[in-house]
Amino acid sequence: MKNRNILIGLAFILILAFFMLFYMGRQPDAVGGSDEAISVSGFKLNTAVKITVYDSQDEEMLQEALKLCDKYERIFSRTREDSELYQLNHGTLPKADGWYMLSDELADLIEKGLYYSELSEGTFDITIEPLSSLWDFTSEEKIVPDEQALEEVQKLVGYEKVELQGNRFRFAEEGMGLELGAIAKGYIADRIKEFLVSKGVESAIIDLGGNVLCVGKRTDGGPFRVGIQKPFAKRSETVETTEIIDRSVVSSGVYERYFEKDDQFYHHILNPKDGYPYDNGITSVTIISEYSVDGDALSTSCFALGLEKGMELIDSLQDVRAVFITENGEIHFSDKFREEKTGK
Repeated sequence: MKNRNILIGLAFILILAFFMLFYMGRQPDAVGGSDEAISVSGFKLNTAVKITVYDSQDEEMLQEALKLCDKYERIFSRTREDSELYQLNHGTLPKADGWYMLSDELADLIEKGLYYSELSEGTFDITIEPLSSLWDFTSEEKIVPDEQALEEVQKLVGYEKVELQGNRFRFAEEGMGLELGAIAKGYIADRIKEFLVSKGVESAIIDLGGNVLCVGKRTDGGPFRVGIQKPFAKRSETVETTEIIDRSVVSSGVYERYFEKDDQFYHHILNPKDGYPYDNGITSVTIISEYSVDGDALSTSCFALGLEKGMELIDSLQDVRAVFITENGEIHFSDKFREEKTGK
């Protein structure tokens, strides 16, 4: 009898452990409206990526969505030798009558980048690659490029010096190159959303290293709540929370990639005019927009423009909101952001 009781007890423990592991393996719906959600994570696009779906249990679809990151990295990466952009920058992409022939995706993203380069009056410029390639904010060596070297390649920077006609593209000068890192994640997030929606998904969150794109709303009908990160703090620390339905939240800030050397602070958002990091009193800019690619481009553009001109640009645009955080910790909201919060 004693042995029988022991066996029954062991069986109960095993069954309990099974159910604990099963439910721990599921993703709870952190935003409400559903008992379960599925998610997939990975290190893609040189950042942590997470896609969460709240109204489907299709794991295969989720894996396909994650694989889109690999597809687009093979197109937009500046450093991967097998990427289309790398080959364009190094002159090994096929040519016809003096024009490089681009894929639809690369041509589409370049067109968007040139639009924002012009809109920001060149403070954001996708032809900054000759300058940005001299910096490495991921290395522990903390190397500041030589001033003369920066001056030399700065002559190759200028969005007016490139030409795009449909899928045909050319540089005006040899040695020029494109840097699409400031807008590529937003573009990829939009494509992942398109894919999920085509599969019938109506409630999801796509997070590409802080580029957050919400698909629809919560399964209980309410909005998602997305926090705006506090600069230089842990990812979980926020300065503001905003309610989001079917929109994108993208931030650009000096805290993302930087190093300090000889009591000087160097961050990754570079001025195309001299190749050095912008020093305009801004710590971060967050953009709320319909499309993530627009939020990506505008967050960098507005950071480059500074508080006054950046806010002026945002207030001139339809259906876009922004939050600026300055070095002294002050938080500035665009007019539309304030109106939405106050209900005016």
